[in-house]
Amino acid sequence: MSHDFLDERRKALEEAFFARENAEAIRRLHPEESGQSPASGTGIQDPAVLERLAAHGIGANALTALSLAPLVLVAWADGAPQREERQAVLSAADRAGIPAGSAAHNLLDHWLAQHPPADLLATWADYVRALAPEARMALHKDVMARAHQVAEAAGGFLGLVSKVSPTEQAMLKRLEAAFTV
Repeated sequence: MSHDFLDERRKALEEAFFARENAEAIRRLHPEESGQSPASGTGIQDPAVLERLAAHGIGANALTALSLAPLVLVAWADGAPQREERQAVLSAADRAGIPAGSAAHNLLDHWLAQHPPADLLATWADYVRALAPEARMALHKDVMARAHQVAEAAGGFLGLVSKVSPTEQAMLKRLEAAFTV
C-alpha cells in the first residue's frame, strides 16, 4: 500500500470524525435555536447560504460566532491554537459583545477546543458575500484587524523570527480573498 493512500485515508477519517463531533457539539450548545433561521437577524435571503448555515447548526443567536470564525481559522492555521491565540479570540468575542455562556461564545469555544469543520472557511465566505456591501466593508476592516492580532498573539521565537507563521499568512490571504466579490 502506498504511504500517500494511507495519509489521504487518515485525513478523510479525521475530517469525518471532526464533522460528526462538531455537529453533535453544536446541537448540544444551543438546542433552543432549532428552526430559528439566521435570516431573521441578518437579512440574508440567499437560500444556499441559509442552508449552509443551518447545516452547521448556526441559528440567529450563534451567527455572531460565524463573524469571528476567521480568528479561529487563523488560530488553527499552524496547528492547535496556542494559549495566547485562544485568549486573543475570546477577547475579540468579548469586545464584540459575545457574552460567556451564550450560544455564540460556546460555539467559538468549541471551535478552539476541537478542530472546526473543514468547510468553515467556505461557509464564512458565503456569509460574507451574502452581506450588504456596507456591512461587508465594516466586517472586512474589523475581522482582518482582529485576525492579524490573533496571528501575532503567539509571537515568534524570542522576537528573532516573524510573529506570523507562513501558514497563518496564507490563511490571512484566503480570508482577505473572501471579501473580493
